[in-house]
Amino acid sequence: MSVSDRPSPVPLSECTDVYGLLDQIRLRPGMWVRGRTLRELETTLWGYGLALEIHGVREPFPFGPRGGFGEWLYARFGWGTTCGWAFAIEQNAGSEDPLAVFFRLSNEYRVLQQAERQPSAISQPRAFQGGMRHQ
Repeated sequence: MSVSDRPSPVPLSECTDVYGLLDQIRLRPGMWVRGRTLRELETTLWGYGLALEIHGVREPFPFGPRGGFGEWLYARFGWGTTCGWAFAIEQNAGSEDPLAVFFRLSNEYRVLQQAERQPSAISQPRAFQGGMRHQ
């Protein structure tokens, strides 16, 4: 991908949810995440979630201490998240950059969540072709 193909940062006022913020952080992690540590990112996101709660903003927020992202990590990989999802990722990243692992996994989680929110097509019963019908 050339430099001109990469997305450009946008003003935060254009971010509509936590994923918009994460897209901006992914573009410039050194600006947002002190020391590029996943624990710093987790703390930032917990602050985001706290602000949502304090200001009564209704937005799905999976990155809190008992959020869906940590539950998904446990269901998908068996990673305990008692110490937080950042710790779980750091402990299981191996030689890969934990921040890169987080962005890959959070994107996978995001896609799954979007797919679950899409209305599914109601299957139409198939025409009876004769013989026994199995359901």
